[in-house]
Amino acid sequence: MFRDAFKKLDLAEIATITDQINPHLDGSDFDPVETTIMAIPLSFYPGYKLMDMVDHSTEPHKRRFVLIKDNPQDPDIIILNWTNEPIYLLNQKAPIQLNDDNICEYVRFFFTYIRGKHGRFIMAENVDDIPWREEPPPQARKAISKMLKSLEVLNKKDGNFYLKATMMFRDSLFQADVEVKPNGLVTLSNEELLVEDMPVLDDTFGQ
Repeated sequence: MFRDAFKKLDLAEIATITDQINPHLDGSDFDPVETTIMAIPLSFYPGYKLMDMVDHSTEPHKRRFVLIKDNPQDPDIIILNWTNEPIYLLNQKAPIQLNDDNICEYVRFFFTYIRGKHGRFIMAENVDDIPWREEPPPQARKAISKMLKSLEVLNKKDGNFYLKATMMFRDSLFQADVEVKPNGLVTLSNEELLVEDMPVLDDTFGQ
């Protein structure tokens, strides 16, 4: 999703993070000994890191995505809940800082951690981004690959960014225009269906 790789935290770091985050979580606490945390700084939220937390002591494993301000004395904890609300609140609070270098990563981040009641919009920049239920035949894979494009900035005007994306929604591939305002508000428009009834996993049910 991001150009930079997530970094795996060591046990001492995990213990500190779980102590900070557990009071903000619904349900049982994360056990630091049984928890893996992968972290990455986010350039559009200076001072914040995205944490991918997995507690292996439960079955299925418990997983949360959390944004935390990198300040041990005064950590700011944002629990992502698959709605745009925590993201838009942090956009105002941080505040968000968008530029030519990080706008694509913000759009990828936004659509990765938001899920509507009918499913997610999944960025499809290459064939492996598509959640195939079964591997397509080589000819179909090649045809689909030609339709996919990397997220691209088309224009910038008055602080607004205008991008073009190819995305999956349920079993359909489409392309759309993406507008991002300086405050991080994201809107889609001019959706064009490319392929439907694709053999992909149902994002709503995971099957």
